Amino acid sequence: MKTPSLPPSTAPRRPGKKAESAPASGAITVEAPEALGAPGSRDATPTAAALVVADPRWAALCARDPAAEGQFIYAVRSTGIYCRPTCPSRRPRPENVAFYADPAAARAAGFRPCLRCLPDQPPLAQRQADLVAGLCRFIDSAETPPTLDELAAWADLSPHHLHRLFQTHTGLTPRAYARALRAERLRNSLGQGTEKPPLTDNVRPGSSPADKDQTITDTLYAAGYNASSRFYAEADRVLGMAPRRFRAGGAAEDIRFAIAATSLGALLVARSSRGLCAILLGDDPTALAADLQQRFPRARLLGDGPQQQDFEAWVAQVVGLVEQPRQGLDLPLDLRGTAFQHRVWQALQAIPPGETRSYTEIAQALGLPKAVRAVAAACAANPLAVAVPCHRVVRSDGGLAGYRWGLERKAALQQREQATATMATTTEAHPGEAVARQEAMRQHRKTANRSTDAASTPKGRPAPKKRGP
Repeated sequence: MKTPSLPPSTAPRRPGKKAESAPASGAITVEAPEALGAPGSRDATPTAAALVVADPRWAALCARDPAAEGQFIYAVRSTGIYCRPTCPSRRPRPENVAFYADPAAARAAGFRPCLRCLPDQPPLAQRQADLVAGLCRFIDSAETPPTLDELAAWADLSPHHLHRLFQTHTGLTPRAYARALRAERLRNSLGQGTEKPPLTDNVRPGSSPADKDQTITDTLYAAGYNASSRFYAEADRVLGMAPRRFRAGGAAEDIRFAIAATSLGALLVARSSRGLCAILLGDDPTALAADLQQRFPRARLLGDGPQQQDFEAWVAQVVGLVEQPRQGLDLPLDLRGTAFQHRVWQALQAIPPGETRSYTEIAQALGLPKAVRAVAAACAANPLAVAVPCHRVVRSDGGLAGYRWGLERKAALQQREQATATMATTTEAHPGEAVARQEAMRQHRKTANRSTDAASTPKGRPAPKKRGP
């Protein structure tokens, strides 16, 4: 019987391709690849994929490593586009990937830019930073603080996205930034009159009381306040005193101070009507008093008075804080500084006693990893030693640096906190030993008191009986 012959294949042929002859028995044929690297071509050989996987740039591509930005560009032959290493698109197959040094080389090879990661434009971080800088300039130039919707319309972003982006790059919300800018304008405007006579003396004879506040009114509207009620509601928090007194350089402000001796040297404690405004450490009490006078050049510095006894209790608490920094301080603080300085000082107060943080860690906690020097400057401007624990900030390698009251005092404060923390840990781990130690100390004090009473009682007279237990 004859075996019927099979009909020829009717499958359509690709244009430009000749009919291939049947391979020999056991042979494996591979189509001749098209031009390697051209868009639309595929190099499906295992060797090409292995070479791409072995390339260190492939690992950076898979990890979307931000450090690889600007180092190379990768192109995908199957789609004909080229992308950044951090492109969020789906990861391509390695046999379809080609690496190029820059976008120009990828374009010369026939690829087109990705519309998602925009490799022909600056990096995303730079574009976002430029956008935030433009927003800051927009807020600076506005007569009144713009709303979040107005900022979002200017940046062509959603309000939620803009709010998060602005806070990530500046560490402040747009509203907080506008308030800080307005407060800075107000301080600068009022500070321009510090060399002038006080406002009460800078008024023409026979003028009405309204003329006395005319310069203050002009200043508050020029600073961006749209109502005087809002200005006077925030004046005490922004300026730390009345606007008239601030313009006069703090004249007529009463600041009580006292100087005490501690194991770390001389200690100056000053209090305003709002709370502690200065805690200074040093070797020379005269130099500390001169520093306080320089900080408040026109204030009345009071060392004695009827309220001094109440202030002595405050000084005693501050002395106890210096001797035992771990115990904390329960007194109101009058911190005067910029919005950024207040954020740094709050971050310092959040550091647990006995622990340390580096300047880099503080900057990262604030959401500003590049503001390390600004954080160090804010620590140096801290007016309340120990109460705002800038002694808990160290260098990245753990070394001591940048303490305005001396590195020896900084090391001593850290050692005291660490020793107290170790003792507290031991007490928690072995409570029985702590109780026994306290009982031994109590018995020792009782024996010492008996010896003192016996030594002070004249001979021939019985010792007086003690009443009570």
